[in-house]
Amino acid sequence: MIPTLFGVMLLTFVVTQFVPGGPVEQLLAQMEGLGNGGEVAGSTSVYRGDSGLDDVRLAQLKELYGFDQPPATRFVNMMKNYLVFDFGNSYYYHQSVADLVISRMPVSMSLGLWSFVIVYGVCIPLGISKAVRDGSRFDMLTSTAILIGYAIPGFVLAIVLIVLFGGGSFWNIFPLRGIVSDGWADMGMVQKILDYLWHMVLPITSGAVGSLAVMTMLTKNSFLEEIRKQYVLTARAKGLSEQQVLYKHVFRNGIIPIITGFPGYFIAAFFTGSLLIETIFSLDGMGLLAYQSVLNRDYPVVLGTLYFFTIIGLFSRLLSDLSYVVVDPRISFDRTD
Repeated sequence: MIPTLFGVMLLTFVVTQFVPGGPVEQLLAQMEGLGNGGEVAGSTSVYRGDSGLDDVRLAQLKELYGFDQPPATRFVNMMKNYLVFDFGNSYYYHQSVADLVISRMPVSMSLGLWSFVIVYGVCIPLGISKAVRDGSRFDMLTSTAILIGYAIPGFVLAIVLIVLFGGGSFWNIFPLRGIVSDGWADMGMVQKILDYLWHMVLPITSGAVGSLAVMTMLTKNSFLEEIRKQYVLTARAKGLSEQQVLYKHVFRNGIIPIITGFPGYFIAAFFTGSLLIETIFSLDGMGLLAYQSVLNRDYPVVLGTLYFFTIIGLFSRLLSDLSYVVVDPRISFDRTD
């Protein structure tokens, strides 16, 4: 995990050194757009619109952003700070990267958590039902429905839902902006919950539908493989009912591939964002923050969030590996035979 984390950060840092339009260039472009007498506030007030920018002041700008040091020195200093989770301040938003990420977390957590609950809550029972009724009309119809949903991109589905239910051309039922209404703080507890859920219907539907097909088919195939094994025939021969065979024998083996992916999916649900869904529904989440940071060459946000989410991703992978041992005692990392 440590070499992977270091390699990801090193590779990304090297790439940022060759990307045109860095923070200094971005600031210069903003200065040129201020017009006559325009002044940049704070530490960058050394420049006025028509006065030009000499080498001394350009050097001051580079020092302001830390670009007066060699790249190797900057990378080492950055990693030292990141080890204690000091991500510095955003060049563009002029606030702490940690505070900026925390402020965007509720949106991404809302989308991810509800998508997680819907995907696992629907796909596991649906996949089991499809495995038990493999080849039936129910299996064919549900497979067609979920594959159509999988084939439709999330942002296209979002636009369709807006047109149908967001006041686009038909019904004006659901709101299109934010996760709560403007007067949410003054509402009662029940009203707050209902208002929040009301805002979440369209974004969550748009983001969750595409994930249903993968998890449903994974569940179906896993259980179908177990149902066809010899121990199931033996259990039936002993006189056990189909329900007993399914839930006492097949379930604990068939659920292993799904459960082992549970930790990674659960953690990712809290911290990932969807750029297109957040943009369409005007939600300030992590996806939109990452995209804007790349466009604005806001390197502290780009590198800081990458470091944090890489750790989260590696940790979730570790939990997934460990869950194999917990769920299936036949697996051992210590055995060499």
